[in-house]
Amino acid sequence: MHKVPADLIKQASYINGQWLTGNHTFDIINKASGEVITQVVDASADDATRAVEAAAKAFPEWAGLTGAKRGELLYRWYQLMMENQQALGRLMTLEQGKPLAEAKGEIAYGAGYVKWFAGEAERAYGAMIPAANPGEQIQAVRKPLGVAAAITPWNFPNAMIARKAAAALAAGCTFVVRPASKTPLSALAMAELAERAGIPAGVFNVVAGTDSAGIGKVLTTHPSIAKFSFTGSTPVGRKLAEACASTIKKVSMELGGNAPFIVFDDADIDAAVEGAMLCKFRNAGQTCVCANRFYVQASVAEEFTTKLLAKIKALKVGDGTEDGVDIGPLISEEAAADVHKLVDESVKQGAKLIYGGDWQQGAYYPPTLVTALTADMPLFSEEIFGPVAAIQTFETEQQALQLANDTIFGLASYFYARDIGRIQRVADGLEYGMVGINSGAISNPAAPFGGVKQSGYGREGSLYGLDDYTSIQYRLVAGGGH
Repeated sequence: MHKVPADLIKQASYINGQWLTGNHTFDIINKASGEVITQVVDASADDATRAVEAAAKAFPEWAGLTGAKRGELLYRWYQLMMENQQALGRLMTLEQGKPLAEAKGEIAYGAGYVKWFAGEAERAYGAMIPAANPGEQIQAVRKPLGVAAAITPWNFPNAMIARKAAAALAAGCTFVVRPASKTPLSALAMAELAERAGIPAGVFNVVAGTDSAGIGKVLTTHPSIAKFSFTGSTPVGRKLAEACASTIKKVSMELGGNAPFIVFDDADIDAAVEGAMLCKFRNAGQTCVCANRFYVQASVAEEFTTKLLAKIKALKVGDGTEDGVDIGPLISEEAAADVHKLVDESVKQGAKLIYGGDWQQGAYYPPTLVTALTADMPLFSEEIFGPVAAIQTFETEQQALQLANDTIFGLASYFYARDIGRIQRVADGLEYGMVGINSGAISNPAAPFGGVKQSGYGREGSLYGLDDYTSIQYRLVAGGGH
C-alpha cells in the first residue's frame, strides 16, 4: 500500500498488548478497485473472551491512575494520530472508499475526541450535598464502571472508535472494540499508536474478526463487561440491547437516522444549498446524520432545487485517492444496489427523477436528485445511505414539523431560517437529539452527540461524555461518635 508506512498496516487483532497470530484470515478489499489490500487474522469469540479478561485484569491499575496521568497518555495518543494523519487517511481511503481529503478530516475529527477527553479526564466532578443530620456529610463520587466494550461500523472506521475509547479511557475504564470486518485496518493502526503513546497492555484492545454473532455475544453477555456501546442500525441495536439485559450492563446506542433538512422561505438559499451539499454528500451519503429527507417551502422550492442541481452536477465521482474526487465508491456493490432499489421504487410510485439514478452495477452510485416525493415512498420512509437527495415541498411551518417528526427515528435534523421566532419554535418542535440551525455540519467533540426515539440513547463527546462510562457512588460520612 503505497504511501502507508508498513508499521501502520497491522494484520491481526491487538489483545493485551500483543498482536494475534493464526492461520485463518479474511480479505480486506479496496472499495475503489475491488482488489485485495491485505489479509487480517480472523479473530474468534474465544479471542474476544481473552481480550475481555485482559481488560478486566488491567482495569484496577488503569483506574488507579490520576485523571491527569490518563490525560497525558491520551494527549500523546492524539499527537501521534495527527502526526500520522496523512498515512492514516490514506489507509482509510483504501479500505473504506471515502475521498482522501474526507478521510484526513475524519482522522482530525477522531483525534479531536481523544484530545477533548485528555482534558476531561481531570474533570470527573462529583458533588458535596448538605446532609440531613448534624455531623454528617454526603458525597457523590464518580467512579469508572470497569471494562467497556464497543461494536463500531464501517462508515467512520476511526472516529466511531475514538469517541467511545477516548471517553472510556479518560473515565478510567479499559476498552475492547470489535470494528467492522470491512474496515479493520484503521482500528488496528489506532492500536499501534496507542501502544506507542504508552497506553498499558490490556487497556485498549481491538478484536477484528468476521464472526459477528460469536464476538458480539461475548461483548454483550460477558459478566466482566460493565458497559456496552454500539453504533449501527436500529434492528441490530435492538438485538444487542436485549442481549446486554442478561447481565444488566450500562448501554448506549447510536442507531439509525432519517434526518429531515428543512428550508423555510426566509432562509438564505445559497447558504442552505451549501449546507445541503455538505450534509447530504459527505462520505457519499453514508452517514447516520446525513440529510435523508429535504423539505422545502413551496415558494422557494424552484430556486433551491435549481441551485442544488447545479452543485450536484459538479460533483466528481471516482477513486478517493485521486485529486479532486468528491464522491468515492459505496462500501459495496450490494450497498449501491440497495440505494438504487429505493430510487427505482420511489420513481415507480410517482417521484420525479431529475438527475442521476442511472446505476447498473459496481460500488459507485451516481449523485442523484429526485423530487415530488411523498412520505410513503421508500426514499422518505427508509434510510438512504447513498448520494441521493430527495425533495418534497411544504406550505406551512406546522406542516414541516409534522412531516419532519413522522418517523420512528430521532437522531439529527437540520433547518434553515432567519426569523428568530421561527428558529426557536422549530427547534423546540423537532423531536431529535441534535438540531443543526443554518448549518449542515453539527459534529464536534464539544457537542453531545446522540439521538432520541429509536435512534438510541446516551451521548458521546461534550462535558456529558464521561457520564456513560462512570457511576455515581454515594458516600455518607458521619463523625464517628465520641
